[in-house]
Amino acid sequence: MNGFFNTPPAVNEPVYAYAPGSAERAHLKAALAEARAQELDVPMFIGSEEVRTGKLQRMAPPHDHAHTLGHFHVGDASHVKQAIAAAMAAKPAWEAMPWEQRAGIFLKAAELFSSKYRYAINAATMLAQSKNAYQAEIDAACELIDFLNFNVQFMTEIYSDQPPAQTKGIWNRLEYRPLEGFVFAVTPFNFTAISGNLPTAPAMMGNVVVWKPSETQVYSAQLLMRVFKEAGLPDGVINLIYTPGPETGDIVFKHPEFSGLHFTGSTGVFRTMWKLIGENIATYKSYPRIVGETGGKDFILAHASADQKALVAAIIRGAFEFQGQKCSAASRVYIPKSIWPIVKEMLVAEMATLKVGPTEDFGNFVNAVIDERAFDKISSYIDQAKKDGVEVLCGGSYDKSKGYFIQPTILMAPSARYRTMCEEIFGPVLTIWVYEDADWANMFELVDSTSEYALTGAIFSQNRYAATEATWALRNSAGNFYINDKPTGAVVGQQPFGGGRGSGTNDKAGAKVNLLRWTSQRTIKETFNPPTDYRYPFLSEE
Repeated sequence: MNGFFNTPPAVNEPVYAYAPGSAERAHLKAALAEARAQELDVPMFIGSEEVRTGKLQRMAPPHDHAHTLGHFHVGDASHVKQAIAAAMAAKPAWEAMPWEQRAGIFLKAAELFSSKYRYAINAATMLAQSKNAYQAEIDAACELIDFLNFNVQFMTEIYSDQPPAQTKGIWNRLEYRPLEGFVFAVTPFNFTAISGNLPTAPAMMGNVVVWKPSETQVYSAQLLMRVFKEAGLPDGVINLIYTPGPETGDIVFKHPEFSGLHFTGSTGVFRTMWKLIGENIATYKSYPRIVGETGGKDFILAHASADQKALVAAIIRGAFEFQGQKCSAASRVYIPKSIWPIVKEMLVAEMATLKVGPTEDFGNFVNAVIDERAFDKISSYIDQAKKDGVEVLCGGSYDKSKGYFIQPTILMAPSARYRTMCEEIFGPVLTIWVYEDADWANMFELVDSTSEYALTGAIFSQNRYAATEATWALRNSAGNFYINDKPTGAVVGQQPFGGGRGSGTNDKAGAKVNLLRWTSQRTIKETFNPPTDYRYPFLSEE
């Protein structure tokens, strides 16, 4: 079949509100009940096989760790090798498939998540990752669907981007090949959409993938994989494995066919991977593409002119939605002394209304942190702050008897560089520094230098000169920068997401530039009337 094909225009998926009495609320509650009523036996997906090893690991809701959601089968080194072999076996047919046929698979997957599996994927995310109904909706349904639809559109734009200048008798064109070898996708617990995007973005461009999700995200990841297969994804194109990290890396990063890493996770793990890749660089057939989004120590900087009610709302949403377990979550706030008394009064009053508890109760704004290790780390910061005599403005308590619950906590920094202003905590802990209004111009250097990260940041100002100053001075401090809005909630197709410095390679998930990283261009020049004599005119005698 020949033709230039236009795919359906990508539009952002409508976000359901789940208001009382709504049809979507009833459907989601039914999906939650159905999921809680069964225990899943979750295999790895390697080539055409569902692999069960018999070595089982239990899955439980973070907010109800006595309940069993099921078990997944843990793999070993042999399964990593099997997944690589399956990917390489699938590669010839997959990269030869016409691009519009690949597009059809992922467009169908988007439609399945929008309709048939919307409530199932939201319920899985609510149960296994302890996201409330709205947070699950904007992540597991809407952002995931947007990634699939917009990436198809970006793919068509990339393929249509051809050399504009043509010379008579010559035809120049660009071919966008997949990378040689396989791509390794490593995905985090906190966003189901990221877990869907990291393996599918390279696959969409004709690559084959070995995918290793976080153990606390396997419950949702296996459903993603089943839907991709239902949408028509051929066997072996994406291989889903649950294997120990160091053992997996030792095999993947020493394999000559390793061609790319698509990663979201901790800065430390990413740096370790980069080091291993560097140590093995002579092993590879080609230089690997390394794309990573890691940590953040994201800020809100308020000017004296800030809208105080908007600032308070942004602090609460930005810091405590999904328990602060977003790479973009606000975790340090700078407020001028002149507006602090009013902001403090409103903030304390609003914080007192936040309910904490299981996701199945739709009245809970804050739920559980992901696991015991995270709980212990976050609570240790709170304990140390209390030992240091730090004022706890709100919260400060925690309990893991039934679930990993930490009350949303606000600390008042005793100094501008107190440790909770500098270190990534990845939980519902926010620290505020109150500064003298006259120090506004000095705040930029402080905000810029306090953290090694540069992911997201926000300023609040009704004074356009102040906003202009901050926007320029903090230009390298955040890859996603917000004016009079919280530093979370980037939307695919509207705010491509990613940061620099310690926060990653800034290859912008949800943008054309990310898909370009998974291609290798070939320039083709065809000459219709080639020269038949090597001599140029300048060689002729006078």
